[in-house]
Amino acid sequence: MIEALTLSAFDRAAASARPEAAPVQRAALPAMTGAAMPGLDAAAPADFGQIMASFASGVRNDLRAGEAASIAGIQGKVSTQQVVEAVMSAEQSLQTAVAIRDKVVSAYLELSRMAI
Repeated sequence: MIEALTLSAFDRAAASARPEAAPVQRAALPAMTGAAMPGLDAAAPADFGQIMASFASGVRNDLRAGEAASIAGIQGKVSTQQVVEAVMSAEQSLQTAVAIRDKVVSAYLELSRMAI
């Protein structure tokens, strides 16, 4: 299946935090199973810190997979299409992580400016 159609790491973490939303996302992608979405597990994280930790590990795994695919592509072990898909997935995960980091920093700065 094309990587662009899978859920991003943030969507997987959000879906595991809100179990009521998970069936809607699974229904939108009926061909995917739990094995195809490793971030979607039965035990939902209990707090924001656990959600962010789960998201960070998903981003790390996506970046490692992209790097491994790039090395395998240089060695001629995988096709160019597979390399491009893995790198694009890693890039999307990294961009999502940067956007979330920017929002968290912005929220922190906003809170620090509030009068006590």
